[in-house]
Amino acid sequence: MRYQFLVDTYATERLKVLSVWGMFRDEDLPIRPHPTDPRGRNFLEQMQHQCLSENAWFCNMLGIDVGAPPLPREETRLGFVLQYSDDSAKRLEVLRSKTDDAWWEQEVAFFDVQRSRAWIMVRRIAHTSHHRGQQMAMLRMLGRDVFSNYGPTADTGEKVIYKPLPL
Repeated sequence: MRYQFLVDTYATERLKVLSVWGMFRDEDLPIRPHPTDPRGRNFLEQMQHQCLSENAWFCNMLGIDVGAPPLPREETRLGFVLQYSDDSAKRLEVLRSKTDDAWWEQEVAFFDVQRSRAWIMVRRIAHTSHHRGQQMAMLRMLGRDVFSNYGPTADTGEKVIYKPLPL
């Protein structure tokens, strides 16, 4: 399948989101990049946005509804980790079943214009990556360890370090 790389990329992107969410603490949820600037989302708002946005894109643009509420009952770090892990795993399974290139190439509504599902998926991945980068910058501002998310980084002394997700 020509678009397998998109499925493979989503499979790793969901793990990267969960990895970053595992690096901060519950007491970090209300922290903003700058305490007097409401334009920058705090960690809680970042997690809410990721869950709501991804759910809306998959349901409304890609036609993939996992039949679950996008937000956890308890909006704690663990609640978000468990909800997003479950929902994104279900989305991944549906994406893995989309082996027909025609499905990926079909143009569907992307807000007020028509785009192929492949194009929309690239944009979804970029959107997720952008927000993950914001969260990683916030973790650095808090003086937290930021572990490898792409491979060796300056944060890990140019070594790949993977930490298990603290639940």
